[in-house]
Amino acid sequence: MIYRRGLRVVCQQRFTSVLQRLGTRAVGTRSSVKAIPPPAADARLDDQEGRDCGGHRSRDAARTRQRLLHTAARLFAANGYAATTVREIAHEADVNAALINRYFASKEGLFEACLTAGSHRIRPFADDGDEDDIAYDLDTLAPMLARELVGVGSEPLMLLLRSSGDDRAERIRLDILQNLGERTAALAGWQAGGDDGRLLHAQLLVSLAIGIAVLRSRSGGPEPLASATAAELAAPLNDVVDALLRRR
Repeated sequence: MIYRRGLRVVCQQRFTSVLQRLGTRAVGTRSSVKAIPPPAADARLDDQEGRDCGGHRSRDAARTRQRLLHTAARLFAANGYAATTVREIAHEADVNAALINRYFASKEGLFEACLTAGSHRIRPFADDGDEDDIAYDLDTLAPMLARELVGVGSEPLMLLLRSSGDDRAERIRLDILQNLGERTAALAGWQAGGDDGRLLHAQLLVSLAIGIAVLRSRSGGPEPLASATAAELAAPLNDVVDALLRRR
């Protein structure tokens, strides 16, 4: 009898030990096992950033951030800052909305990032060291600008018209517009502190490009401008470059 009782106690202890390892409550005893805490929020977000077919986490944070940038820029340009919500951006980008705060701190931070990234996509006015390594001058400005207006260039130009109401974002937006005018004027030989008249003419050309982007972005825009091809836009744009920058 004593032997059987001792054996039962040993078995019960082993059974309880196994249950504890599994993180469950021991059956038939009053002892309990500490519950396993849920994963931290950051861990859940990391998990949502992507898994491959084998279930292993894939580090694609850079691609997720870029997808958020492209999606937000498109929505901000089309609908404006106020009408575009964080939830809408996350839904369109197919990511967790909390990732916007992780990568950009806020909706305002995302808008600022879109402005900065967009300015580098307007290739005729892009920073030096453009990825295509194209040397822009007055001869290539009009055809390149025409191609951008028909392609992806309209979106960042439209974005420059949007205001978030945030002082920092507004300064970035105005600085970019100023920079675009100065880079355009530099193609015609303008230098900082030089002829303001030449800079004014360059700013008029940038304003024209933004205006074309606005009219082409609207469905039912004026024809033939709304449906003009890059080749059809290049010739009149070249005439404008001639009038504003070459003949001075």
